[in-house]
Amino acid sequence: MRPDSSGGALCGRRAVLTGLLVAATGCGRPRGTTRLVIATGQRGGVYFDYGEGLAAAISAEYPDLRPEVITTGASLDNLRLVAGGRADVAFTLADSAALAVAGEAPFAAPQEVRALARLYDNYVHLVVRAGSGIVALGDLRGQRVSCGAAGSGTEIIARRLLALARLEPDTVERLDLARSAAALASGSIDAFFFSGGLPTQTISELAGRRLVRLVDLRDHAEPMRRRHGEFYSPRTIPASAYGLPACGSIGVPDYLVVRQDMAEDLSYELTGLLFSDRDALERAHPEARRLNVRSAFATDPVPLHKGAIRYYRESRS
Repeated sequence: MRPDSSGGALCGRRAVLTGLLVAATGCGRPRGTTRLVIATGQRGGVYFDYGEGLAAAISAEYPDLRPEVITTGASLDNLRLVAGGRADVAFTLADSAALAVAGEAPFAAPQEVRALARLYDNYVHLVVRAGSGIVALGDLRGQRVSCGAAGSGTEIIARRLLALARLEPDTVERLDLARSAAALASGSIDAFFFSGGLPTQTISELAGRRLVRLVDLRDHAEPMRRRHGEFYSPRTIPASAYGLPACGSIGVPDYLVVRQDMAEDLSYELTGLLFSDRDALERAHPEARRLNVRSAFATDPVPLHKGAIRYYRESRS
């Protein structure tokens, strides 16, 4: 529960936050706007569902704010949008965020973003047709593979895995989740990568039609960790996620990030909203239940926003 949650204080704070939002997010927008842009990912993925839930919670708590959920390529696009002032809040994978704050490729310069919370872990999916002979990462040699949408964190992970295995598929596509699923179902590609929470709706739909299975990636987690950093860890996609046999995977943390110049009070309130409205967010997507105040502040190497720091300090007092 956040401090000052009584009705009168909340009404006053809503007005103050609206003014702060206008001041902190001007950047070419009409004066007086209260729009709050939330950059998510692709429809059918967890970022979009979680973002829709967050927008609903913000609207209910702060009627003067107008959250707008936008679909994007996901992590890389989202980081650029927030740093460039075209979005206020965004979801991102931790490994993509690390490249952004360091200004490493594919970023030309450090991206000025701040974190509100570590939300949950994504799972790297390698999805193939049910009758495919692809049973390991190395079997992708000579196959037609989608590495994820341009601008996605999935593409970073997929290309790192392919380089680690020293293999080159016959054809590499850059398809978003919906197009990857359609292409796999039609036989125009042989496999696709996707990094997402559990369950990912589009993959659930394919699994429900008995069209696909998952390829085990667990043994590649430690080599990825050694080469690219501590963001990668071995995980298991349980049978309950998709009704498929349990499968080894690679886990990568997800962060919620905001503009560096967001007003401190607004970032404080948004951080608190993640916890106080967690039940509503869980109804939007079950991954929201993973949020834990004891670990949510662990967003290295992305610095926490000042408002988030204040929230976590008060939550421990």
